[in-house]
Amino acid sequence: QVQLVESGGGLKQPGGSLRLSCAISNATFTFYNVAWFRQAPGGGRDFVALSASNAPNRYYADSVKGRFTISRDIDGKLVHLQMNNLKAEDTAIYYCAAGTTAALMPGPYKYWGQGTQVTVSS
Repeated sequence: QVQLVESGGGLKQPGGSLRLSCAISNATFTFYNVAWFRQAPGGGRDFVALSASNAPNRYYADSVKGRFTISRDIDGKLVHLQMNNLKAEDTAIYYCAAGTTAALMPGPYKYWGQGTQVTVSS
């Protein structure tokens, strides 16, 4: 079955950068819409970024626009989230998700990773 595994989380000071990666097994990302969501303590799972499967379109939450970039490797096996100018409010568990529907909410996504912790603190 399709599995997603995130990596790259960690502790960074405000203003720093991190690059998260999401690896897929038993499939490729080529025909999937891939999104990143995040969940802060006590909060819901919030949309961060989306890479649509059938177009070069990228979508971002207003809170990360201009700081985060979602990208795909050409072999279809990895999706990345480059996070620059990190802020304390970016602290959360970050999840990648894949599905056949491009959506800005978590419900339509069939496949999920286990999450990776990002902590931004001085």
